Amino acid sequence: MLDSILLEMKTNFNDILKKIDLIKPIQYSKNRNFIDGSVSKLSPYISRGVISTRYVYDKLMKKGYDFLKIEKFIQELCWRDYWQLIWNKNGTQINEDLKSKQKNVSNYSLPNSINNASTGILSIDNAINTLYETGYMHNHLRMYVASISCNIAQCHWKNPAKWMYYHLLDADWGSNALSWQWVSGSNSNRKYYANQDNINKYCYTKQKKTFLDVDYSKFESMEIPDILIKTVDLQLKTILPKNLNLNLNLNLPTLIYNFYNLDPLWRQNEKYNRIFLLEPSVFEKYPVSKKSIDFAIDISKNIDNIQLYVGSFAQLVEHYNLDKVIFKQHPLNRNYKGIEDQRDWMFFSDDIKSFFNYWKKCKKELAN
Repeated sequence: MLDSILLEMKTNFNDILKKIDLIKPIQYSKNRNFIDGSVSKLSPYISRGVISTRYVYDKLMKKGYDFLKIEKFIQELCWRDYWQLIWNKNGTQINEDLKSKQKNVSNYSLPNSINNASTGILSIDNAINTLYETGYMHNHLRMYVASISCNIAQCHWKNPAKWMYYHLLDADWGSNALSWQWVSGSNSNRKYYANQDNINKYCYTKQKKTFLDVDYSKFESMEIPDILIKTVDLQLKTILPKNLNLNLNLNLPTLIYNFYNLDPLWRQNEKYNRIFLLEPSVFEKYPVSKKSIDFAIDISKNIDNIQLYVGSFAQLVEHYNLDKVIFKQHPLNRNYKGIEDQRDWMFFSDDIKSFFNYWKKCKKELAN
């Protein structure tokens, strides 16, 4: 399984486009929650801004799919845009309990058994080891891990969420932080729980007598299981490459790419300086693994004549006396100055009080 996942993490743009052709959106609606379900595994490329949700949607529509038959797949694309819209609107407020205080918090760490993949629940431990090896974890397993960490071990969501973000190749702080808050109840009306029967069903296991082998009615009053009591405070750090001198034509405007925008088609047919900017301050606040940085650097090689710069936006502009700078909108770009291009939203709306209000408008727009 590890070998197949690693093989799927291609970085050549043409290979990425071929992966879109392999999507099975009708099957997805039926089996997405199973560990071998028809998930697209496009998330790392959407997160790095190589392709957009709109791009994927348009490709599917050109194939002639009936909207209603692939509605669930489209809805999941909309969830990603929805989390981004919330991040856009709230900025760093998403780093704290967004709607209400997380209840029954006893620590701000990560269970040691989660970190060591030693919970005793086979599917969970296998998923964590796979995450470490490949940077991938199935979405249903992410929910299980978050539920165990926040709702069973009573950890506040933020540091466990940073641990998962650190290792994911599809690291997207908006989707990650807000999903963890949804599980923990700080961005939803109730906590999410899954018992052993649920895990057995979707992971094809037959385990019994684990700390999750209980009826759902028992979760709210459950004491922290012994295996989850010991916690660890992780010191997550990003290893960035060394900075190199850039060779720029100062008569040309400059496009700024970053960890969230590596789109090879962005202003593709015009002449620009093209710079992949890695700001240390961003990765101090939102650290990612070397595997994630290396993946992003490999992805950036799809962009002709791109050059890498490690430093702040202000240092870059001052050092090279850049005059006209252009970048794509993102919550982490608020320190950038210049011309801002909008992202390619599948559906943009200011009405984001709830996902289902947003989805109702989105569905009406897209279905037409």
